Amino acid sequence: MIDVLVAGAGIGGLTTALSLHAAGIGVRVVDAVDELRPVGVGINLLPHAVRELTELGLGAELAATAVPTAEANHFDRHGNHIWGQPLGLALGHPYPQYSLHRGALQLILLDAVRDRLGENAVQTGTAFVRFAEGAEGEGSGALRVTLRDVWRGREFTVPVRALVGADGLYSGVRARLHPGEGPPLWNGIRMWRGVSEWQPVLGGRTMAVAGSNASAKLVVYPISREAETRGRALLNWVAEVRFPVHHHGAAGPVDWNRSGRLSDVLPHFAGWRIGDLDVPALLAATSSTGRILEYPMVDRDPLPWWGRGAVTLLGDAAHPMYPVGSSGGSEAVLDARVLARCMALAGVDRVKGLRAYEAERWGPANAVALANRAMPVDAVLRAVAERAPEGFARVEDVLTGEELAGLGEGYRRMRGM
Repeated sequence: MIDVLVAGAGIGGLTTALSLHAAGIGVRVVDAVDELRPVGVGINLLPHAVRELTELGLGAELAATAVPTAEANHFDRHGNHIWGQPLGLALGHPYPQYSLHRGALQLILLDAVRDRLGENAVQTGTAFVRFAEGAEGEGSGALRVTLRDVWRGREFTVPVRALVGADGLYSGVRARLHPGEGPPLWNGIRMWRGVSEWQPVLGGRTMAVAGSNASAKLVVYPISREAETRGRALLNWVAEVRFPVHHHGAAGPVDWNRSGRLSDVLPHFAGWRIGDLDVPALLAATSSTGRILEYPMVDRDPLPWWGRGAVTLLGDAAHPMYPVGSSGGSEAVLDARVLARCMALAGVDRVKGLRAYEAERWGPANAVALANRAMPVDAVLRAVAERAPEGFARVEDVLTGEELAGLGEGYRRMRGM
């Protein structure tokens, strides 16, 4: 009998394993991939998530790997400054906001799980298939979970007391709980993402946002402490371009490892310069030395409920959201920590613990997802692009004081802060 089985070894699943273990609850993680590799590009951890990971004993690893982002600054497409604010410690939080490579964060979590729970705590090459109520005598709320050995192609069944679906946007656990939901919902924006080593720009620890996703928008920030110590910057960039939405299927497949082409994204940013950052040069350098990824910006409608019985959802499986508020990974961390606390407080009653977790997290997490869908910050940036298409000398001539203040309020909503 497995106490808690977690499907998915991403940020949410691994943080769940560490948190349950710290609470004295047995846990095993399965993932369909054959080997967990450091894939993806940059990610931000907001201060409230950094606090939780620090309390799990990972503060030193994060500090050695990530860049403590000092400020966010917004510009129009001509490089004129619109608005900015300090972040993390500089804003008064007791914990920093960190920017780092998603793969580096996953490896920090994976190493900690294997060190604390054992090498076999994460079982790769093992896909979730389905679940059913357990046989009589296996305990209250027991489940029979069917898994598939990916390499051998055979299915086998294990008894578990609780199942947590942390298996992402295309969650198999979610599909079993909520069949017939359909594909993810596209908003018309395609994203190209890349990472390139560069000289430090914009002060070295700035998150820069330029343009408007009404047409084209760019986000750039450094993600490597190691590069910083060498006097360099590993810059993560995200280019967003809006296209007409004819139907949801126009988004095409959402594959986080799909390669993109420089020729598709570069024309949208020709001539862009943000302070000392030559945008076309950065994009071209990424294409020549690394890989550009491409995928649509998608989410799903909030669910009326996450789980039933001894099954629940967590992270992107529960509340996938647009990557515009730096919230996705941080919300998954919060889910994991609240889940472990609720299960610990519920004692041996796993179903009671899961329902308490959902009662606490369903509302706040969905509120953040909907705030990211509404994009309140981008509404202000769009107003700048419409009112001053050729640029401006003073932002006060373009935006009212109330609109400028709305940028800060928009971020607080999108980050659940």
